[in-house]
Amino acid sequence: MENGKELAAWSRDLLRAVESEIRKIIVGMNEIVEGVLVALAAGGHVLLEGVPGLGKTMLVRTLAQALNLKFSRIQFTPDLMPADITGTDVLTETETGQRTFEFRPGPIFANIVLADEINRATPKTQSALLEAMQELAVTVGGRRYVLEPPFWVMATQNPIEQEGTYPLPEAQLDRFFFKLLVPYPSMDELREIVDRTTGTDLPQIEPVANREDLLKLQRIVREVPVAPHVRDFALKIVVATHPGSEFAPSEVNRYVRYGASPRAAQTLLLAGKVFALLDGRYNVAKEDIRKAVKPALRHRVILNFEAEADQVTPDSLLDRIVEHVERKEREPIAV
Repeated sequence: MENGKELAAWSRDLLRAVESEIRKIIVGMNEIVEGVLVALAAGGHVLLEGVPGLGKTMLVRTLAQALNLKFSRIQFTPDLMPADITGTDVLTETETGQRTFEFRPGPIFANIVLADEINRATPKTQSALLEAMQELAVTVGGRRYVLEPPFWVMATQNPIEQEGTYPLPEAQLDRFFFKLLVPYPSMDELREIVDRTTGTDLPQIEPVANREDLLKLQRIVREVPVAPHVRDFALKIVVATHPGSEFAPSEVNRYVRYGASPRAAQTLLLAGKVFALLDGRYNVAKEDIRKAVKPALRHRVILNFEAEADQVTPDSLLDRIVEHVERKEREPIAV
């Protein structure tokens, strides 16, 4: 039986091998690539926010190739119907002339699903995808169809074009493990992107892992132990997002409408476990939790109008929350 050190080394090597294949295609985006790998290893879905043309689709397609998994892409549009995602019953005729309904699976029946511009579809269609993300199954014509694991969704949305879009409600945003913000490339990165993509030699992606490897990795993540003081550090950060709580800084009481849910605490701990494995460790440190704070909480902390007027962002507020919690932990206990 493998010990913790061996499991951590195996997990790190697997994740680094997949990252190495992604790097053949994707230039820069270090935090994004790492965030996507962390969420995948933890079994959580990702929401990517960025303008078109930054390589979001290429990233997830490359990831599927490196893991040798079935990939599908759904382009969300205002006229997309739930059946276009889940599939539908089709009337067919058998060889004996009998007519029967046969289920034709939709693009949701894949291991890795890219939901492109999810905020362009109506809430009814969005909910069909979000139900599958939560339940790992779809219901069509009264029958339930289970999705084969691993099942992982990466959704994208454009932060600029808001006309004709249907922003995801808070309850649906909460189902995403991470929200990652895709930045513009730097001058050097842009130079390398055009050099790679406008020539004749395009890099070839080699499968470096498979379905069984990913399922094993997801099991290992769950087994990584967390010390009580590290667990409580994560919990205090979540409680500090709640206005009026004992750990909330004054900025939270002033600017936050709704704080993070218990799902945020689960996300912090699972992500912390993956960050530890990426570092070759079989134990979670506070630094692992700190790394997970922004991608795990930025879409779960809902700010009020005053925050918008004062140009307060979720990320800047989360920095303040972590700083406040760490200071509270350093304070001597009154006897």
